[in-house]
Amino acid sequence: MWAWVFDATPLISLAKVDRLALVQQVGTSCVIPERVYEEVVETGLEQGYPDARRIERSVDADRFDIVSVETTALLTRLQDNSNLSDADVAVLACADAHDGVAVMDETYGRDVAAAEGITTRGTAYLVLKLAGEGALSVDDARTVIDAMIDDGWYCAPDVYAKIVQKLDSLAD
Repeated sequence: MWAWVFDATPLISLAKVDRLALVQQVGTSCVIPERVYEEVVETGLEQGYPDARRIERSVDADRFDIVSVETTALLTRLQDNSNLSDADVAVLACADAHDGVAVMDETYGRDVAAAEGITTRGTAYLVLKLAGEGALSVDDARTVIDAMIDDGWYCAPDVYAKIVQKLDSLAD
């Protein structure tokens, strides 16, 4: 696998709870397409979001690489889908071009990825993966998930129940 390709929501969610450093534990490179960086950092800084500064500092600390997205047939086709943001298109095209994993939480983007044969994982998966590998304690993982929800990260109740169940099984 080439890299984990981050969309805006996972970056913002982890930044809001000051846990972007977790990505250093995933064992492969983590990248942000230029379009996502523009959205979450440049626009975020202009609008005064503290999480934008945290993301910028994580890039400066080499936790993430900023990458350009090459024009491919998939990119061109996805750009015609008005239900995908420019950032979503960039994440999916980048993950596809480099056999990476698109880290995104939005259901529609994940559905498009599945139709295109692109592997996706969400923010919760990342936290659970790190807890399962022992890079993050189960208690810390629960704290991260709960803090993200408190800060506006959407998690359906049934999904939250599955996350808690998985964490409980890891604690056993």
